[in-house]
Amino acid sequence: MQLLRAILTPLVAAAVLATAAPLVQAQNRGDDTLLEMHQAFRKGDRKKLEQLLPAARGHALEPWAAYWELKLRLGEASPAEIQAFLKRYAGTYQEDRLRNDWLLLLGQRRDWSQFAEQHPSYRMSDDKEVRCYALLIDTLKGTAPATAADEVRRNWYAQRDSDDGCTHAAGELYSYKQLTAHDVWRKARLAVEANRMRSARAAVEIVSPESSAQVKELMDSPTKYLQARATARGKVRQELVTLALIKLAQGDADNAATQLDNKWGVHLSPEERNWVWGVIGKQAAQRLSSDAVTYFGNVTKDSDLTDDLLGWKARAALRAGQWKVVRKAVEAMGDDARRDSTWVYWHAKAVLNGKPSDAERAEARQALESIASPRGFYEQLALEELGQRVVVPPAPAPLTAEEKAAARANPALNRALYAILLGIRGEGVREWNYATNLHTPGGMSERELLAAADFACQREVWDRCINTSERTKTVIDVNQRFPMPFRNTVVERAQGIGLDPAYVYGLIRQESRFIMDARSHVGASGLMQVMPATARWTAKKIGLTGFTPDQISDRDTNITIGTAYLKLALDDFAGSMPLAAAAYNAGPGRPRNWRNGPVLDAAIWAENVPFAETRDYVKKVLANTTNYAALLTGQPQSLRSRLGTVGPRDAASPVANADLP
Repeated sequence: MQLLRAILTPLVAAAVLATAAPLVQAQNRGDDTLLEMHQAFRKGDRKKLEQLLPAARGHALEPWAAYWELKLRLGEASPAEIQAFLKRYAGTYQEDRLRNDWLLLLGQRRDWSQFAEQHPSYRMSDDKEVRCYALLIDTLKGTAPATAADEVRRNWYAQRDSDDGCTHAAGELYSYKQLTAHDVWRKARLAVEANRMRSARAAVEIVSPESSAQVKELMDSPTKYLQARATARGKVRQELVTLALIKLAQGDADNAATQLDNKWGVHLSPEERNWVWGVIGKQAAQRLSSDAVTYFGNVTKDSDLTDDLLGWKARAALRAGQWKVVRKAVEAMGDDARRDSTWVYWHAKAVLNGKPSDAERAEARQALESIASPRGFYEQLALEELGQRVVVPPAPAPLTAEEKAAARANPALNRALYAILLGIRGEGVREWNYATNLHTPGGMSERELLAAADFACQREVWDRCINTSERTKTVIDVNQRFPMPFRNTVVERAQGIGLDPAYVYGLIRQESRFIMDARSHVGASGLMQVMPATARWTAKKIGLTGFTPDQISDRDTNITIGTAYLKLALDDFAGSMPLAAAAYNAGPGRPRNWRNGPVLDAAIWAENVPFAETRDYVKKVLANTTNYAALLTGQPQSLRSRLGTVGPRDAASPVANADLP
């Protein structure tokens, strides 16, 4: 309780709620009520929320209590009641969150007048579905920007599930001839590729309502669907066959290639064929099959592929050493993808690995310079391409007392920290992110972000400290971005078993952001996110007698077991940090298979990891490690030296830990 009281500063105690009772008094009587209401909200227990709400009045987190109670019955609430909530909690995250919910409800009801009245007050403006409704209303009024159809299409394509807002807006814009049939069929293809039948059917209903039932048929059994059709005459039939081939490719890429080669290719348009070949190539690339390059080679026009498919074409080409293909694939991507540091780096490398002219060489160097920094994996590799190393960047000017006081007096930041430390982490994180990113257009200034990050650091809420500080662009506060809690324990334990402490810190930062009670959806726990079965195996392996699963929540035990497992994985993979990191995230069996094939630069190997989560994880752990090494040693560091190469296990070398779980 004393810790919770310490979160809220004297300046904010009177300002958290305009109608608040004395804050300490509210805390004393209300924390249990808030936790009980949170559970009731998660269970959808409207009656209990209504009963408990009076007891939450005056509590620092009253806005959350009131939001939960009204949210569950929003569909039945009167406009006057909603307006009263918005007025009472004006300026808070909860006000804007409820307005977001209400705008979605008004859109679903097609209540365009109330929607138009409320939308200008919506501050977050980050909900794609709300944005699609707003663009549709502007189109109906004749005030839509010239880019409205493009924005609706982008938002619609980006949403995996079939939301009402963008689907309805797309249907209306199609009827107004502002979206084409091809635009709609592309959405259906994306949905089938993502295995989202509901979304695929919703798209097909727009462009060919009579065919929507066939989507279920082709999704359930694409082979049976294709066998029942001799030809694909007519545009609709062609598109449905295209969808069936995309679905087939996901489960059996080689069979889809045979079908496309031997039967269906002649019935499809070049653009349809290219898309299907792209999906087949992607599936082969994710299996790390050498056939991927051949399949992608059947694509006659790279611009027919999505950025995702082009990314997999580039990855397969990297694995095969086909630098010209890498270059062309990246050049066919959209502007946003080409600006991503991944493809900036690999495009520059592809140019330099060809026979560049002086102008091309200079352009490639300029591209590397544009991303080079200690910030991330490819940023660090770009530094090394330019002959530099990762060093600790200069610290920003110290925060002033006034800047720190302003962060400590921010009601939303205080509520967020209170919620997090009370155990309502999800809500606290959302309110914190709103306060730093969305409350004002463009979010907080860089100095404000540093002050907010400092506030979180001082309260040891390390994930908010790190994530907030990472948003600064012109300065880097390395101590905020790469904190080292429990330094003595981590360093002593790591060095005692022959591990680089920087590697351990790099992994913990990615695993849990130093959240002590972190628990993943699969049951991994603690700082190093150790699974119960892995903990038992590791404890036995290292002779940790008397271990019980509940001990994994203890900080020192978690570090002991997590570092031991990491060392065993590192030994199993002959000291390869990328492979051991992949094993820690995805289990050792997968990287044992992923390493088979040609010997690769580990950066190319990492970029070809089939699982997006593990691919991102490996790169971030290694980049984190390099930064932590610079901090711990005070010396320039090389990411590339930590990467090395990856290839098949040396058959002559004994397997270190064959039973590694």
